Amino acid sequence: MDMIQVFIGALVLSLVHAIMPDHWIPLIMISRSEKWSRIETSWITALIAIPHIISTTLIGIIIGIIGYKLSSTHELVMRAVTPLILVAIGVIYASLDFRVKGQHHHRDSINTGAFLNKSKLAIVFPLATALFFSPCVAIGSYFFVAAVRGWFAIAMVSAIYLIVTILGMVLMVNLGLRGVEKIKWHFLECHERLITGIVLIILGVLIYFIEI
Repeated sequence: MDMIQVFIGALVLSLVHAIMPDHWIPLIMISRSEKWSRIETSWITALIAIPHIISTTLIGIIIGIIGYKLSSTHELVMRAVTPLILVAIGVIYASLDFRVKGQHHHRDSINTGAFLNKSKLAIVFPLATALFFSPCVAIGSYFFVAAVRGWFAIAMVSAIYLIVTILGMVLMVNLGLRGVEKIKWHFLECHERLITGIVLIILGVLIYFIEI
């Protein structure tokens, strides 16, 4: 797999992850009810995103180490198997979407009504904790694919996920404060697994057939 493919795949998955409505609409609702300024909301969004990124990256690095060890001894097999792993995970994600009817763990873990009239710390800490224990499996599994290209690819995926997730969530929250959340986001909110699954399948197919 070429490094450009690793970069594009990590970028696409991170963007899809960041723009999902249940990652930022609850924060907009809390911000408005607590009358936070735009700057306060942006900083709080970034702080809440960091634990989620840390847990996902830690899991991803562990998966990446396994993939790296396997690729060093079974390189030819790994180059063929890793795209198929993405496709398999994508199929699982898509099938879960139809079974769970769009319910998502981030949305379930954020109850905006529970944070009314509380201090910022009392709001940030439980939200950050909830997201820490809700790592993104799709990104984590991508580390296995990146591991074929070595430690630099693993570090690159980590950096892309960190930057894109924080900037993406902060951007969407700021756009939401301007009224963007009034757009019909219902399909994205209810079918996050389906969308993520389709993206994983497409990436897997492209990686398999466009091997540089």
